[in-house]
Amino acid sequence: MKATIKTQGQQFTVSEGDILVVDRYPNTEKGATVEITQVLAAGEGENFKVGRPMLAGASVSARILENKRGDKVVVFKKRKRKGYERKQGHRQDLSVIKIESIKL
Repeated sequence: MKATIKTQGQQFTVSEGDILVVDRYPNTEKGATVEITQVLAAGEGENFKVGRPMLAGASVSARILENKRGDKVVVFKKRKRKGYERKQGHRQDLSVIKIESIKL
C-alpha cells in the first residue's frame, strides 16, 4: 500500500519499509515512534482514496533511525570593487525515519 503524506513542510509518497530523510522532529530521540496524521492520499488499485485535503482517520507510523546534521552549505556574499565580503555556513538538522505501517 502507498500513501502520500505531508510532514515537516514537505510531501512524500511512501510505502511500508521506505527510509526518508526529513527535517528533524523536535524533542525526539533515536528509536522513538512518530505518528503522521496528515495523509493526503492512500491505497492501491480500486481501494485508492484521496482526501480533501486530508484523509480522516488515516495515519502513518514511522520510527526514527537517526538524528543527524546535513552537509555544510556555504553562503558567500560579495560586492565587487567595494571591499564587501561575508561568509556564513549552515548545517540543517535532519531525522532519518523508516515507515513502519500505513493505516486507513
